[in-house]
Amino acid sequence: APAVVHHAVLPARPGDVVPLPAWLDPRIRAALRGRGIETLYRHQAEALEAVRTGEDVVVVTPTASGKTLCYALPTLQALAEDPSARALFLVPTKALGQDQVAELGDLARAAGLEIPVAAYDGDTPAPIRSRIRKAGGIVVTNPDMLHGAILPHHPKWFALFEHLRIVVIDELHTYRGVFGSHVAHVIRRLHYRSQPVIVAASATIGNPAELARTITGRTPRCIDRNGAPAPPRHVVLVDPPAAGPSPREATLATSADWALPFLRAGRQPIVFG
Repeated sequence: APAVVHHAVLPARPGDVVPLPAWLDPRIRAALRGRGIETLYRHQAEALEAVRTGEDVVVVTPTASGKTLCYALPTLQALAEDPSARALFLVPTKALGQDQVAELGDLARAAGLEIPVAAYDGDTPAPIRSRIRKAGGIVVTNPDMLHGAILPHHPKWFALFEHLRIVVIDELHTYRGVFGSHVAHVIRRLHYRSQPVIVAASATIGNPAELARTITGRTPRCIDRNGAPAPPRHVVLVDPPAAGPSPREATLATSADWALPFLRAGRQPIVFG
């Protein structure tokens, strides 16, 4: 097509895998095996070992490289070892928060662990909010709710802050500019009564460790060697011609036109506009 300005094929890359750690709770190991997971990618194993020894980490690997397990497994392990432990997950949007609740809840149930996992956001009804504060477990929220609904009422969240073991900051790369400055101040207002480990996850950016230090005020270990395998990939750059008075609509329509045939053919495209 005339609109294609570049086409390259990235070669396949084998995975770098290691065994599941021996200290991982047998129930969690069984849940992973039920999902067909017998090993971990090296970056996942590095994250688990770092968190276990009390290190803050920031994990920076590409899409679909299994970043979720880098913080989900240490969190479930901590709560399996100590039922009174608590974890706080920060995500930038409510939709991502619901995804995290579903994923963590499914994994906990598969492991037979009675760990409450709940989203605490603007859509959470008042009676359920009270139940979440008492139940503990894993609380998934966003920086706005942490600022406006949790920290101003921190005495009601005494159990969470008293037993907080892990703080997860997902999608770290979204916290930039003025929004990032606000989030950095909110994180600094978290007066921990315990000594939690901070686990941040980010898309591939040029300065992940620096950003994590800026947001958290702490110095994390940067884990950025991706151990996940990848199939061959076609990279196609398209410069669609302007059509009509609204180039943006033409670009979006062209993106959809290009993505649909791949989807229908059973391929997995990612379209960046």
